[in-house]
Amino acid sequence: MTGYLSTHVLDSAHGKPGHGIKVELFRIAGEHQLLTTVYTNDDGRCDHPLLEGESFAAGVYELVFYIADYYREMGVTLPEQAFLGQVVIRFGVDNADQHYHVPLLVSPYSYSTYRGS
Repeated sequence: MTGYLSTHVLDSAHGKPGHGIKVELFRIAGEHQLLTTVYTNDDGRCDHPLLEGESFAAGVYELVFYIADYYREMGVTLPEQAFLGQVVIRFGVDNADQHYHVPLLVSPYSYSTYRGS
């Protein structure tokens, strides 16, 4: 079995999936290496795994979620310097044969994450 990386976003302020959120994935190996940029679908998920197969390796990664852009597009009034402009989640992958799922529960002023299944 080959492992892979996935994510999804739930908008707790509106009680629905976070649709159209820009997400960047970086590999951290001395410097930030951008691996992919995606947008969440109607279900708040990505249409395909962010990484899989040989490109999914043990190491340190960062997911960057563009939260202020999302809320502004929804018509939410935020200050110029939004409290959560971007949510950055840095995490480690120890075993690339496993599924790593990184969900994000977010509002304009808070967020939560965990290793999902």
